[in-house]
Amino acid sequence: MYSSRLVGACRLLKEKWGDPVVRRNATHLLFGKMIGLGIVVFFISKVWMPNAAYADTAPALPPPHINAINTVWTLVAAYLVFCMQVGFVMLETGFARSRETVNIMVEGIADTCICGVTFWLWGFAFMFEPGTPWIGTTGFMLHGLPATYGTTGVPLLAYWVFQYAFADTCSTVTSGAMIGRCGFVGDLLYSVGVTGFIYPIIGHWAWGPDGWLAVMTPVSFHDFAGSTVVHTIGGTISLAGAIALGPRLGRVFKRDGGAPMKPHDLIIGATGGLILWFGWYGFNPGSTLSALDADGIGRVSFNTTLAACSAGLTSLIYSYFKTDGKWDLALTVNGFLAGLVAITCPCYWVDPEGAFLLGIVAGLVVVWGIDLLEYMRIDDPIGAVPVHMIAGIWGTLSLGLFAAGKYGAPTPTGADTSSVVTGLFYGGGMGVLKAQMIGSFSITIATFIVSMALMYAVKATGTLRVTTEGEIEGLDLHEHGFPAYPEYVVTGDDGAPKTIDEVPIGRRTFARADKKRKVA
Repeated sequence: MYSSRLVGACRLLKEKWGDPVVRRNATHLLFGKMIGLGIVVFFISKVWMPNAAYADTAPALPPPHINAINTVWTLVAAYLVFCMQVGFVMLETGFARSRETVNIMVEGIADTCICGVTFWLWGFAFMFEPGTPWIGTTGFMLHGLPATYGTTGVPLLAYWVFQYAFADTCSTVTSGAMIGRCGFVGDLLYSVGVTGFIYPIIGHWAWGPDGWLAVMTPVSFHDFAGSTVVHTIGGTISLAGAIALGPRLGRVFKRDGGAPMKPHDLIIGATGGLILWFGWYGFNPGSTLSALDADGIGRVSFNTTLAACSAGLTSLIYSYFKTDGKWDLALTVNGFLAGLVAITCPCYWVDPEGAFLLGIVAGLVVVWGIDLLEYMRIDDPIGAVPVHMIAGIWGTLSLGLFAAGKYGAPTPTGADTSSVVTGLFYGGGMGVLKAQMIGSFSITIATFIVSMALMYAVKATGTLRVTTEGEIEGLDLHEHGFPAYPEYVVTGDDGAPKTIDEVPIGRRTFARADKKRKVA
C-alpha cells in the first residue's frame, strides 16, 4: 500500500515539475529561502555571537564560583514569592464582587506572563545592570552577562527567577484598586508599561549597582526586600489607576450617605491573605540571597512574623471600636498585610522590639488610609493603596527610627558587620531617616507622575475602562464570556434572576440543579 502511494507521489511530482510555471515558482521559493537562511546565519554569527570568531584566540576565563547552597536557597525563596500570585488572586476575587472573579484571575495570569517576557527582554537590564544613575544600559535579553550575579555566588538565571517573582508581585499589586471596571485590553497595555518600564527603571535608583539612591552620600538609601521598590511603587500605580478610572457604577461613599460595596466571599479573601503571609517568608528571608547567613535569616523571619501579628491584632481591635462592637475580618486581613509590607524594608536591621512597634503603627495607618480614600471618593475595592503604598512608606521611614545599630549586610558566606545601620531611636541621629525620606518620597512622587501619564495615555485609547453596558453586565461575561459560578442561579424575593451583587444579603435564594435553599 505504501509503495503504491510512493509511486503515485513521484508520478505527481514529475508531472508538476514539467509545468514551467510550477518549476519557476519552486526555484524562486528555494532561492529565497537560501537567501533568508544566509541572512539569519550572518545575523547570529555577527550580532548575537560577536565574539565567536575570536573564541580560539581569547584567553580562557576562570570558571565562575557558584555557591550551591545559596543557589538552592534563592530558588526556593523565589518559588515561595511566586506562590504569592495565588494569594493575590484569591484575596482580590474574595474581596471583589462575584461578577468580576474570572476577570481578576485572567488578568493575574496575563500580567504574570507579560512580566516574564518584558523582564527578560529589557526589564532586568534596566533595573539590575550598570549604566547611569537612572537606568541600566547593558545586558538586554541577559546577553553578555557573567554566569553569576555580582558577588552573590548565585547563577544569573537563578537570580533572574528570584527578581522576576518580585517584579510580578509589583505588577499584581497594581491591579488591586482598579478591579470591577478596568477593560482587559487596557490592563494588558498598562501592564507592559509597569513591568517593562516604571518598575525596573525607578527600581534601578534604589537597587541598581549604580542607582543614585543606592550610592547616595553620606548615607545611602536602604530597602532590604522592597517596601518601597515593590510595594510603594505598586500601590502608587494602583492609586493612579483608580483616579484615572473613577469609581465603579453605583459606588456611593460614606460622606455621601453610602458605604463600600460588599465582598462576595470573605473566606476566599482571607485565605488568600494567609497564603500571602506564607509567601512573605520567601520575600523577606530570601532577600539575603545567602543561606549561610543563618542569624540573618532567623532574625528576618522572626521580625516578619512579629510585625504581621502586631499589625493584625491592632487592626482587629481597632475595628471593634470602629464598627460598634464588631470584629471585622477584612480590616484584620489588611492589617496583617500592612504589617508585612512595612517590615519588608527594615526586616534585616531591626530587633524584635522594633518589629513589634512598627507593626502596631502599620495596623493603624492602614485603617486610616482606608478612611482617607473613602473621604476622597477614591474607589479601592481591595485596599491596595493603604496596604501597599501607605504602609510601604511607613515601613521605609521606620528604618530610620528602629534600625538597631547591630547589623550590616548579608554576604555569600555570612554577615558583614563592618558597617551597621543605626536609626534615630538607637542613637544614630537623623542620617538614616533623612536618606529614607529622600528615597521614599522621590520614588513615590516620580512613580505617581509617570503612572498618571501612563493611565491617561491608555485611557485615551478607549480601552482603560469598560463601557457602561459592560460594567452592568459584569466583566466576567462581558470580557470573557463565562461567569465564575455558572451552576448557581441567584434570585431576589420577586423570583427574578439577578446577579449575586444585586440581591441584599439575607434575601438571597440560591438554586443549584433543582434544589433550593433560603439563606436567612
